[in-house]
Amino acid sequence: MEWWMILLLVILFVFFCFVTVVIVLENRNPSKTLAWLIVMTFIPIVGFLFYLMFGQNFRKKKRFRKKEMADFGELQYVISKQLGLDYTERSLTEDASRHRLVNLVMNNSLSPFTVHNRMHVLTNGVETFSAIIQALNEATHHIHMQYYIWRDDAIGRDIQRILIEKARAGVEVRVIYDGVGSWHLRDAYINELREAGVEIYAFLPVVLPFITSKVNYRNHRKIVVVDGKVAFMGGLNIGDEYLGKDPQLGFWRDTHLQVYGDAVYVLQAIFFMDWAFVKKESHFRLEEDIYFPAHNEQERQFVQIAASGPDSEWETIMQVYFAAVASATKSVHITSPYFIPDDSILMAIKTAALSGIDVKLILPERPDHKIVFWATKSYLEELLDAGVKVYLYQRGFIHAKILIVDGIVASLGTANMDIRSFYYNFEVNALIYDNQIVRDLEADFQQD
Repeated sequence: MEWWMILLLVILFVFFCFVTVVIVLENRNPSKTLAWLIVMTFIPIVGFLFYLMFGQNFRKKKRFRKKEMADFGELQYVISKQLGLDYTERSLTEDASRHRLVNLVMNNSLSPFTVHNRMHVLTNGVETFSAIIQALNEATHHIHMQYYIWRDDAIGRDIQRILIEKARAGVEVRVIYDGVGSWHLRDAYINELREAGVEIYAFLPVVLPFITSKVNYRNHRKIVVVDGKVAFMGGLNIGDEYLGKDPQLGFWRDTHLQVYGDAVYVLQAIFFMDWAFVKKESHFRLEEDIYFPAHNEQERQFVQIAASGPDSEWETIMQVYFAAVASATKSVHITSPYFIPDDSILMAIKTAALSGIDVKLILPERPDHKIVFWATKSYLEELLDAGVKVYLYQRGFIHAKILIVDGIVASLGTANMDIRSFYYNFEVNALIYDNQIVRDLEADFQQD
């Protein structure tokens, strides 16, 4: 054997050992580590490049950790100034499982338990967009909007016209769209907004999507805040398909939430934290009361807003899902368009079903992403064997992300029951402890 061949083999061996050590030390998930080691064994050079793009654990990376530290500081300000709460305070609810979730979200996302709220469940696109458009038209000081998908279609242009009109009238308009989810949003559309005075930025824009790690970390949040008084969050993006106009998918079944009161402050803070990130600012000053105005909401509808993402020390929403399912004593009802759980969530669901708890799972029968759909179907046999009742939604496409436990606590938001939402996406969910709102969501679940 030639000397250069021996040298090449030695270099490849040293390279493989180095990369193996890096992967083992950086990833704490055994299945992920094993998968990447198999890739490295068979295609070492290409596999390493793929690992750099898609496999690294960015949860502790400098850029995202800087964002996390800024986030916690801003939330602490909102909690202390607007709500008068302290992180050591543990607001009590009448049920032990609720109390456990309250403590969990306070600790893993530092999000307050808010009391004085008035909430409305918005079912499907027509009801959701009607409420959002009405709020936009009534804006007098500021409009803040953040979406994963923002399309230049009929509903997208309707909203664009309102934002342009409001910006020209002196209303502050700030918009964040995801750089990959809104990849096809035309420059002309964006420029028309900017020319009218709208401040609009992409979250982690990607120029070459297949050779950068940024493509893997997306902002999947959908947040609207108007005048600091009313907010919206949930499953719907901006696009005609959410109104059932996609001929392939047909009727689009989704759920959104409209909120007045204390929880608006938290959604406002989350928006400002992402705004500071896209503008590359160290923080955004929140001292101006105009963004967090006093309100007179007297209703007591309890809710916590849980934000999750690779900037957080904890997988917040995955922990919420796990704790909620593990604490169930009667029922676990789940709706998710994509179901690719990690081992812990899958074990919690199967254990609940095997324990005699009524576990029902609604999934779409017709997919919008076929590969994800096939991956979802790979879990069905073991779920059925454990006693989980699985229902395939046939009226159209179901996109709602709902978890209801024992009919007393519910999660509604942007996070799917999948690994991407758990580990890679920036998500936001509402943990709802109000009996009437939970009953409304349960009624929708039974209807589905």
